[in-house]
Amino acid sequence: MKGTKEAEEKKPMPWVLRATAIALTGALAVIAAIATYILFVFLQMPPLDSMLRETRAPAITFIDTDGYEIRSYNKIMGTPVSAETLPPHVWQAIIAIEDKRFFEHGAIDVRGISRAMLANFKAGHIASGGSSLTQQAAKNIFLSPKRTVSRKVQEVILSYWLENKFTKNQILDLYMNRISLVRGMRGIDAAARDLFQKTANELTLAESAQIAAMLKAPTAYSPVKNPERNIARAKIILKEMVRQKFITLDEARTAATQLYALTPPPDTNVFRYWTDYIADEVASRLGDEIDSDLLVYTTLDSGLQERAAAVLRRHVADAYDKNVGQGALVAMSHDGALRAMVGGTDYQDSQFNRAIALRQPGSAFKPVVYLVALEHGMMPGDIVNDSRFVIGNYKPKNYNEKYYGDITLATAFAKSVNSVPLKLTEKFGISEVLKMARRLGVGANLKREYSTVLGACEMSLLDLTTMNAVIWNEGYSLKPYAIEKIVTPKGKVLYERNSTEPEPLLHLETVTNMQILLGDVLKMGGTGTRAKAPGVLGGKTGTSNDNRDAWFVGATDDDVSVAEMVVGVWVGNDDNSPMDSKITGGTVPAEIFRDVVK
Repeated sequence: MKGTKEAEEKKPMPWVLRATAIALTGALAVIAAIATYILFVFLQMPPLDSMLRETRAPAITFIDTDGYEIRSYNKIMGTPVSAETLPPHVWQAIIAIEDKRFFEHGAIDVRGISRAMLANFKAGHIASGGSSLTQQAAKNIFLSPKRTVSRKVQEVILSYWLENKFTKNQILDLYMNRISLVRGMRGIDAAARDLFQKTANELTLAESAQIAAMLKAPTAYSPVKNPERNIARAKIILKEMVRQKFITLDEARTAATQLYALTPPPDTNVFRYWTDYIADEVASRLGDEIDSDLLVYTTLDSGLQERAAAVLRRHVADAYDKNVGQGALVAMSHDGALRAMVGGTDYQDSQFNRAIALRQPGSAFKPVVYLVALEHGMMPGDIVNDSRFVIGNYKPKNYNEKYYGDITLATAFAKSVNSVPLKLTEKFGISEVLKMARRLGVGANLKREYSTVLGACEMSLLDLTTMNAVIWNEGYSLKPYAIEKIVTPKGKVLYERNSTEPEPLLHLETVTNMQILLGDVLKMGGTGTRAKAPGVLGGKTGTSNDNRDAWFVGATDDDVSVAEMVVGVWVGNDDNSPMDSKITGGTVPAEIFRDVVK
């Protein structure tokens, strides 16, 4: 009996039970492996709460003198929006096309995934997706676009976390505020402003459908780049909105007639030299540690800026065969308010701002010398002698190598002869010339040499324009300014310009006579005749040695569209190479001035 019992005890386990045990053990091992992998993937994620916080540099929005936004630095998000305050059709268009059962299912729409899998199986390729809006929020906001298993696991983890942490409306808000649709900016408000020049709260039903159409693929369904695809998908969205009883059939039909292709947004590169200049000004006013978004109200005339950039680009291109490679322009009101600044022909090609670069002004410096003469009692009609001038080894010549003998002071200035300002300097003293330059704000680092009188020194186009603005401001002091005020989005004023009482720098009689001299430059025989246009008061040409720099700085009155402006123009080459000998301040720069102001 004992042997029989031992035999029974050693009887092997039935194969079914053995297979079941092996399968169970294998399943547990797989589950353990999956759980371990999920834990591993989870541990690789940053703290979930920190992923909600937007870390970015403060946005700086620049606004022109008419209150319009010029462009922004670091602005990657529009104004936050909420489903509770938006017109319903804005968020309904999103729900209708992206996740019609959003308010009914949990983190994952099992029905939607099953339907998508079946459709993909029948099509033989991936024809549709079944991701819930919560999954899309997790994927687009927090994760990389890589299609990997680990990223999909992270997406599911984040989706359940979002559904447990927030209400459906909050998840929808998060999605609408963080989704990227245009030029790297986030949120439907940013898209509304960029595409339709309005806020998300102002979007029509048709516009809402066109923005929702982009959610599938922002570039492929862009109303700017691919309008036909955008409109076709927008019509599908309108049909879905009717089917889901968000809107009526009549409303959908009306909206369908309002779908249209959009024109590209204005090229903001024409403002980039200006906004770079302003950004430096903001930093000097507030310091580098800016911890809030800023609205910077500037003095820019956007229309003038666009016109100036276009005219400058055209004239420099036309003179390319004469080795004219670059140009710059500055325009300011007679009180010093900067209205335009173009630092080059193409910001994309070069960000170097030539409007504030130091170059040799040539004869554009001569008004300083003539102001000294006028202040010492000389008059425009006084006779001076134009003949060869030699002092030591310095033997300058006139541009055309001609000498006119006895001529009036006004003629000498209008023809921009070189001997007369040198003789005036010799008469009144170079110290007087340097003091006058300091008084006008262009005397920094000037050498005590006669060559300085003919512009063999360095100053910027902004300096020269400011110097001339003093003359056209009836001799009163001014300081160029470009910022009216800086505020936070909540209205807190961080900086506001306080205009100071201008001081008289020049006697009224001196100013009046100087304005006569500048006016004669544009008359017959003057070097600036090509700058003549209605409302132009006067100006001064300048050409440096070997035609490396050519300048024109002129002023206008109330009779032209850019009323009471002082506009300075420079052309030359960044490598300081000479231009064609025919390029002087009276040619290309004068023509640019004329075409900008007329």
